[in-house]
Amino acid sequence: MTERTEGGPDSRSGGASAETNGHSSEYLLETKNLKMHFPIKAGVLQRTVGHVKAVDGVDLSVRRGETLGLVGESGCGKSTLARLVLRLLEPTEGEVIFEGEDILGYDRKRMLGVRRNMQIVFQDPYASLNPRMTVGNIVSEPLKTHKVGGDSSGDRKRRVQELLEVVGLNSEHYNRYPHEFSGGQRQRIGVARAIALNPRLIICDEPVSALDVSIQAQVINLLQDLQKEFDLTYVFIAHDLSVVKHISDRVAVMYLGKIVELADRETLYNEPRHPYTASLLSAIPIPDPHKERERQRVILTGDVPSPANPPSGCHFHTRCPRAQDYCKEHEPPLEKQEKESHSSACFFPVLEGQRIEEPETSTPYRAD
Repeated sequence: MTERTEGGPDSRSGGASAETNGHSSEYLLETKNLKMHFPIKAGVLQRTVGHVKAVDGVDLSVRRGETLGLVGESGCGKSTLARLVLRLLEPTEGEVIFEGEDILGYDRKRMLGVRRNMQIVFQDPYASLNPRMTVGNIVSEPLKTHKVGGDSSGDRKRRVQELLEVVGLNSEHYNRYPHEFSGGQRQRIGVARAIALNPRLIICDEPVSALDVSIQAQVINLLQDLQKEFDLTYVFIAHDLSVVKHISDRVAVMYLGKIVELADRETLYNEPRHPYTASLLSAIPIPDPHKERERQRVILTGDVPSPANPPSGCHFHTRCPRAQDYCKEHEPPLEKQEKESHSSACFFPVLEGQRIEEPETSTPYRAD
């Protein structure tokens, strides 16, 4: 179980200073200027009249062995970004660099080898499992596709039963169907399928959002245990900021197809610089009723703009309480803040001890 499958260099080889094809080996996954613009067609001839900019120029790096949390409102492009990384969707523009190589130029045969090391756990444990297949067939399907786990059906059955036990299920569940399991058990089956090939990267697309709180904790603990045992790298997508804080090493905040803030967990939760991040964090409930009543909530006005017609300049300026005229005309880059590991795309970032509604100055922060 603990041995890596073939299909790429071992994640422990090389150092942070080594490079592969000009890319740092410190990072398992990188995206550069990644875009996904879905065409809007209309009329009898179905001509393209516009585009939905679901992902609009994302630069992101994921270190080996870490968990990168990805948060944002519904419709901001988180799941689309996950599917672009896995090449379940073909991007409009950009690069997806996995283990030092841009995989967007790979043909189907080469991608099959890459997919052994890139897996996904889907959001809905009910829709992601084929109701006509037994658990044994579901979990063994990737083994058959990639021709691993033994040459005979008996070898694969033993491998699947071993995987079921690893995720906390009974090996006797092999011949049961998905409808015979609870939501938490179904998600464990999805996790068993994802780790069957000993991948290096697993994208968790809101894996606990459809589960009860107690079951969420069990699945989160399972994912953390598997990460330690098999040296996995996670991209963890979620709405629940408390869950993201618990499991993530670094957190990226996404708004309308763009990354607006990126930092390590402690820095982002304690010292948010982007007003959107500060508003999201203010919505996290505090278990102390006295502190909950005393704290100031940041309530954003208006709806999220349409990605088919995003605002000019900073995409967040239509809802931002700190927005100035400069924000309407210029788009802020994702720039380093006081800490090297902290980046924010805001001309008027929130400083420590400052009210979000009161920008300290009308002069843009580090603006060109």
